[in-house]
Amino acid sequence: MVKTINMLKNELKDYANVNMKIKSMCDKNELYPLVSKKGIYETDASVNGYCLAMCIVPNSYLSFEFALSWHGLIPEAVYTFTSASYKKRKKKKYSNFFGTYTFRDVPAEAFPYEVKIYEENQYYYRLASPEKALCDELYSIRPCKNKKELELVLFDDLRIEEDAFYNLNFKTLNELADLYHSTNLKLLKNYIRKDLDKDE
Repeated sequence: MVKTINMLKNELKDYANVNMKIKSMCDKNELYPLVSKKGIYETDASVNGYCLAMCIVPNSYLSFEFALSWHGLIPEAVYTFTSASYKKRKKKKYSNFFGTYTFRDVPAEAFPYEVKIYEENQYYYRLASPEKALCDELYSIRPCKNKKELELVLFDDLRIEEDAFYNLNFKTLNELADLYHSTNLKLLKNYIRKDLDKDE
């Protein structure tokens, strides 16, 4: 269970030195600090790390490489919990007992779309759809010069599985791409246009 410093202080108010008691509980692995400066702790060592990402930065959702791996678009397992945020201005990184967490901004206009809330053992986390995760990833990397370079980035650099790519919902991709105002997403729209036209 996630607990804030205020919750703990209320629970431990009978101790003469609450801060010392909290430190002792951390030393005994009864509490696990998520973000020490924010005073957020977890009591259960067995919780899957991705369930805690939203507790570290509330206005966020799991995306980028983590979500691409989750949805089977890339073959590698991803051990960093990569999340999208907005208006944080710079990439943030936190490490704790449960893993490493990174948060990168996406445009506020694009932020709320194609994200679902999941529940696991009474923990809630937000996860981008495969289409949204791909758009977030392309937004976050350097601009490509043309469609050929984009293709190399997709299938060589990011190692997107081609079968998985062509199973994506291109209509959703096309609609999302407009929200980023990004060179890479404009190139993606052009790249999928021929296949999109076939489906219509």
